[in-house]
Amino acid sequence: MQDLVNIFVKSVFIDNMIFAYFLGMCSYLAVSKTVKTAVGLGAAVIFVLGITVPINYLLENYVLKAGALAWLSDDLAEVDLSFLSFIMFIAVIASMVQLVEMIVEKISPALYGALGIFLPLIAVNCSILGGALFMQERQYSTIAEATAFGLGSGFGWLLAIVAIAAIREKIRYSNVPAPLRGLGITFIITGLMGIAFMSFMGIQL
Repeated sequence: MQDLVNIFVKSVFIDNMIFAYFLGMCSYLAVSKTVKTAVGLGAAVIFVLGITVPINYLLENYVLKAGALAWLSDDLAEVDLSFLSFIMFIAVIASMVQLVEMIVEKISPALYGALGIFLPLIAVNCSILGGALFMQERQYSTIAEATAFGLGSGFGWLLAIVAIAAIREKIRYSNVPAPLRGLGITFIITGLMGIAFMSFMGIQL
């Protein structure tokens, strides 16, 4: 249990998808104008990462890796389908994003309209595919660890986008120099937040 908590906390604060790797910046910058839409997209990212990372973990370990098909037959023990990893990961992600899109449209049409094109674009969000590839690279030993990593990465992305959305809502009332208004000051704040999150690297987990 302690290992799962460590993986979750590390993926939220230390290996934050936005502030450590700057993945998913397109949606992060475009949808962070209000806290409401930021929370909606962040929740969708948590759901997609929390579902796709463990599914892709199962695919990686029981279908794609060299020798992964040995559980089916000894004749398949030599089969290596790892070259299909990208295609399979993206297919799983696209399927889950389509499911999220239908759920959001049914439950909250207003939020669906506010998120616009950026909801289906979760399918090509770098942080979503990054979650699957980091899971593959780190070779987690159980599906619980992969799930903890996926959920932690999602919560980290939610934390980042809600924080910048709250700051952008407040900064509208500030006297920002004209050349820096909009994305300019947002990039500067994101960089400063990234530096602040670097302080979490000193945490011993």
